Amino acid sequence: MEPDFMPKIVPEIMPKSAPRTPPEILMYTSAVCPYCVAAKQLLKRKGVLGITEVAIDTMPGKREEMMQRTARRTVPQIYIGDRHVGGYDDLVALDRAGELDPLLARS
Repeated sequence: MEPDFMPKIVPEIMPKSAPRTPPEILMYTSAVCPYCVAAKQLLKRKGVLGITEVAIDTMPGKREEMMQRTARRTVPQIYIGDRHVGGYDDLVALDRAGELDPLLARS
């Protein structure tokens, strides 16, 4: 005679890992830069909630700081964590290559 119930299989309880902290996004920008707006929109679509913006047109000395850090003169200049991504075109190229999402996901 077969039992009229089936034992339930309970999966092992696995400890959940701590949630990952997304890397800080730093963007050198200016007020009249359509590529800055496009870069922020792309990052927002990717789920980025906060971007630290450094406005080189209104913050004295920040343009020189940007040029020293990046060796570039144009905005936006984008950092994800400690990695200098470059400008908007570089950000889009990373996305098309499938490299942006992993970069945004690392802690």
